[in-house]
Amino acid sequence: MFLSRQDVIDNFRKQKYICGPEISTVVYLSEQMQKPVLVEGPAGVGKTSLAGVWAEAAGLELIRMQCYEGLDEGKALYEWEYAKQLLYTQILKEKINEVISDCRGLREAVDRINRHEDIFFSKEFILPRPLLRAILSDKKVVLLIDEVDKADPEFEAFLLEVLSDFQVSVPELGTLRAKHVPNVVLTSNNSREMSDALKRRCLHLFIDFPPSEQEMEIVRLKVPDIDEKLARQVVDVIQKVRKIDLKKLPSISETLDWARALTILNADSLDQDLLKSTLNLFLKYEGDIKKVRANLHTLITTGEGKMN
Repeated sequence: MFLSRQDVIDNFRKQKYICGPEISTVVYLSEQMQKPVLVEGPAGVGKTSLAGVWAEAAGLELIRMQCYEGLDEGKALYEWEYAKQLLYTQILKEKINEVISDCRGLREAVDRINRHEDIFFSKEFILPRPLLRAILSDKKVVLLIDEVDKADPEFEAFLLEVLSDFQVSVPELGTLRAKHVPNVVLTSNNSREMSDALKRRCLHLFIDFPPSEQEMEIVRLKVPDIDEKLARQVVDVIQKVRKIDLKKLPSISETLDWARALTILNADSLDQDLLKSTLNLFLKYEGDIKKVRANLHTLITTGEGKMN
């Protein structure tokens, strides 16, 4: 458990994740209050990686559940290992025959086997899915519920119960309570609005694209070999491009991919030709590329690019 907000910042930085006071405060309070964190913001700003970094920094296992349309309670919680049950049935065939050997009819045999069905519907034959794994874990874990906005509202309602009490009901086994309340991170790309009820149960965190200086710090940390002047130009261009009306704005990971690519090309600064030939590294739609090409003169004003 982190000792303070600064402790969060320091330990996240060791994992090469730059976080400001808002993120560190929410993470620290989440651990202290045992409340989930709902992280919203545009794609590619580090929402998903927050959970992984949290797990690494705290020395905890990360359990991830990817949400999608059609995800239901059964797929998120558990399933029975029918193959294993069948195998045990074959192995114990003689014992089963002994149990029903003196039965006088089919009904009596079925009733007698029913009295022993809890043997085959016990924890030995259950295959836990991410939610149940997090609840049954012998150690505290970080549970990532990724892109919860893609799940149906019905599944969101089910999550409310789990996140409130950290317990689930399995008809054959009864109520299973968490041995250790997990650190929970839910991410949303805002494809649909989350319910007020879910927001009430969570600490809310909005992560936006980082300001220039913070993005510069991320580039220096993740691409240590990059020329200082080139790094500054990369960040300046990305910040200007994000102000253009595009279908998809460049994410932080695309900033880093572009910076690494320019380093591989042995560039030490940007000019319009180099920028024009590498636009596809951070723009993913042809319409966006055409729109940015029309604004190249506004993105770079000084410097000459070099590459081998």
